[in-house]
Amino acid sequence: MHTTLAVLADAPAQLLPARSMMAFTLAAHIILVPLGVALPLITLIMHGYGLRRNDPTALLLARRWSAVMAVQFAIGVVTGTVLSFEFGLLWPGMMGRWGDVFGLGFGVEAWGFFLEAVLLAVYLYGWRRLPSRTHFLLAVPLPFAALLGAFGILAANSWMNTPRGFGLDPAGNPVDVDVRKAIFTPMFGPEYWHFVVAMFVTAGYVTAGVYAVGRLRGRRDRYHRLGFTIPFTLAAVFTPVQFFLGDSIARQVFHKQPVKFAAMEIVWRTDTHVPEYLFGRLHPDGTISGGLKIPQLDSILAGFRPDTKVTGLTTVPASDRPTATQATLVHWTFDIMVGIGSLLLLLALWYGALWLWRRRLPASPWFFRGAACAGVASVVAVECGWITTEVGRQPWIVYQNMRVAEAVTATRSTSLWIMFALVVVVYVFVFGSLLLILLKMRSRWRLADGTGGPQPPAETPETDTPYGPRSLGSRP
Repeated sequence: MHTTLAVLADAPAQLLPARSMMAFTLAAHIILVPLGVALPLITLIMHGYGLRRNDPTALLLARRWSAVMAVQFAIGVVTGTVLSFEFGLLWPGMMGRWGDVFGLGFGVEAWGFFLEAVLLAVYLYGWRRLPSRTHFLLAVPLPFAALLGAFGILAANSWMNTPRGFGLDPAGNPVDVDVRKAIFTPMFGPEYWHFVVAMFVTAGYVTAGVYAVGRLRGRRDRYHRLGFTIPFTLAAVFTPVQFFLGDSIARQVFHKQPVKFAAMEIVWRTDTHVPEYLFGRLHPDGTISGGLKIPQLDSILAGFRPDTKVTGLTTVPASDRPTATQATLVHWTFDIMVGIGSLLLLLALWYGALWLWRRRLPASPWFFRGAACAGVASVVAVECGWITTEVGRQPWIVYQNMRVAEAVTATRSTSLWIMFALVVVVYVFVFGSLLLILLKMRSRWRLADGTGGPQPPAETPETDTPYGPRSLGSRP
């Protein structure tokens, strides 16, 4: 029997709807995460630039981005809360047994969330109501609160990949929990920094992409130039850093999770001089079809030597490793992520080289087309990264300690499918509302600016009184 079919036949009926629902909600939520983690920093940089240069255009951009932050945060509350409930409702086996070990990560995330909510409210309220310096300084902790939330989530996830900080009693239950070791697992550092920098890169390209589209449509005023330059520069600076961090985390997976690495690179048997496959499909008998084969490259990438031994999937029983279909999925998402990262690196080098040599933006429409696509491509790369991380760990929900099938709820599969359908309907409504709100905000801002062409707005709200009450007759 085909390995995948055999695994599905042995799995509980609840497993497929539970995993499908979790995958859908996580994939939807992660679209919002880059802006939630990194947009506060981007906004604060623009805000500081505006104060230092006494630049009303920069202050206008910062204030508008803070409004986008608020809308994104509100939608993120909905999608994040759903995920929190799903951990307990869909995976009671994991939370019941292991919650005392890694639950602190979720507690830290909750504290970060509440702190970010308070700071964001103060920041939004402070426009025109607080002295400029006070308002800016009160917002400085906002990016750190966003990073604190990411710290908690990544601590929990890295523990699931490399569980540490506990012993087991004769019944297999965790005892003698060491919280410090449970948080700072071997994968925590590489996973956390790889994730955080990915958020900066993605948020920078997404934000800059909006203004790149404006430039392609003929809007070449200072408003669009500044709105493009600052977030794109941040993303371009972090892109080569992310390339280094990506190589580092792949090497950590090679040492700490060799079976996952074998799935990422579709390595069937342990060997040296292992070739690298770009895409390609792994079959249950270990053969690979399609893709581009590069001799010895996988061994060289793993250990800098062609005679580096790479662990294969067959080193563990079939029940303890991803299926051929899962390994192919992980391999494809990993290759897509690396491919997108490579293209973004070329775009960043193009931008950096021209800026260093001539101190100006590229003039080519192809550059701005690439910049306009970079935001969407970055989100795709983030999605692929999470698929690689989670599917590559299969069949374990807690690596080598608990299988996904052991953690799933006992709720009837029919009920789970109905819940999944309702979640999809709710998410379509929520994300549709987000899109409509953002489009409405854009239309209102364009109307306020009086943009009838590429000329900059003659007057902005910040030109009147950047801080303090509005004067009579100032526009909304």
